[in-house]
Amino acid sequence: MNGQGLLRFAITLLVFAAAIWLGNDLWQRYMHSPWTRDGRVKADVVTIAPDVSGIVTTVAVKDNQSVHKGDLLFSIDHERYRLALAQADAIVAARKVELSSKRDDVARRADLGGVVISEENLSNTTAQALAAAAQYQEALSARDTAKLNLARTEIRAPVDGYITNLDIHPGDYASTGKPVLAVVDSHSFWVYGYFEETKLPLVYVGDPAIVRLMAGGTELRGHVDSISHGITDRDNATGRELLADVNPTFSWVRLAQRIPVRIQLDEVPQDVELAAGMTATVIIEPRQQKPPGASLAH
Repeated sequence: MNGQGLLRFAITLLVFAAAIWLGNDLWQRYMHSPWTRDGRVKADVVTIAPDVSGIVTTVAVKDNQSVHKGDLLFSIDHERYRLALAQADAIVAARKVELSSKRDDVARRADLGGVVISEENLSNTTAQALAAAAQYQEALSARDTAKLNLARTEIRAPVDGYITNLDIHPGDYASTGKPVLAVVDSHSFWVYGYFEETKLPLVYVGDPAIVRLMAGGTELRGHVDSISHGITDRDNATGRELLADVNPTFSWVRLAQRIPVRIQLDEVPQDVELAAGMTATVIIEPRQQKPPGASLAH
């Protein structure tokens, strides 16, 4: 074999070796490195429902608007609740006068002594005074409830965030406990990465993570906050007799289950707009030295 043939053979051998090395590297990276394209941006969503019922008089926000904690969202007609508070105030005043009168009766009978007033009469008067005191406390409690109901006619944002699913308008009737809008907490964004169970042995709580949004833009940095310890077993439902309803057929092609891994974002740049439900790629950067006692359970 001449020199030119040897050169061609050497080049072919190098290309073949490079292809094997590259293929093995890609295989290891794809099959064994802890990363997934199945990531979802999540956030705490606060469902807003009125605590009192009534006709909506004012809606102070628009759909998708940014709000701060304490901002007015909408108002319910407060006239009925104002009248209820006025009635409660009147009852409190009447109970206070009645209590004062009963206590005066007790004091007068106590001064007369046992010769003029019997012990039984004095005891009955004392009991009436105690009952009047209890009624007065009940009236105070009712007034506080009426005051609270009046304050609850103004529904305010419980957190900083964004209005979503706004489904209320002036003139609508709002019912107690019926959700009418939601607020996405702007300080609560995090990411769920759904990792194949074969990759979980490489994932530990505290490991650094990179989040790449499908929308593009700046990479987000975070860390593994926790790992889920359970998912639904679709092949083991509960039958009518509360026994396990096991599927009699079994597929020999078994796909690795995906386990949710929660990624806490360390910082979100101001120019990055996050929305719950966005898709992302999550890459875990395993630490070279694991902390003592580190495990999936921590």
